[in-house]
Amino acid sequence: MASSSGNSSGSTQIQNSGSEEDLQVLMDQRKRKRMQSNRESARRSRMRKQQHLDELMAQVAQLRKENNQISTSINITTQHLINVEADNSVLRAQMAELSQRLQSLNDILGCINDNNGGGGGRVLECETLQSSADSFMNPMNLVYINQPIMATADMFLY
Repeated sequence: MASSSGNSSGSTQIQNSGSEEDLQVLMDQRKRKRMQSNRESARRSRMRKQQHLDELMAQVAQLRKENNQISTSINITTQHLINVEADNSVLRAQMAELSQRLQSLNDILGCINDNNGGGGGRVLECETLQSSADSFMNPMNLVYINQPIMATADMFLY
């Protein structure tokens, strides 16, 4: 009996060591699978990160392009504004000059009408205007009468 119990305990040890080896092999296989899965997951994560970085770089390039286009548009619009303001300044000066000429001509007409109509209340004023009219009608001053009003075609496009 002692020998039979010794045999059974010996075979149990063999079975135990066999199952321990199987268990160890199984654990090693699981460990390798987990390591492989982790590597694959890390690889996918790196790929997603790289793809996101590429998308951000493309977005930066697009935004820089749009920024340059907007800056160019602002510069062109600013230049147009400066040109329009300069043209308006010239037109205001011409309007003031023409208004002054019109007022002078109306005053002269008023004096002529007063002299023809017998109204002598503004004689001194009309004499002053007459001297202005004489200088206005002086051939040396005709340059001012015949001076053209300067305007360019692009002034009328706005």
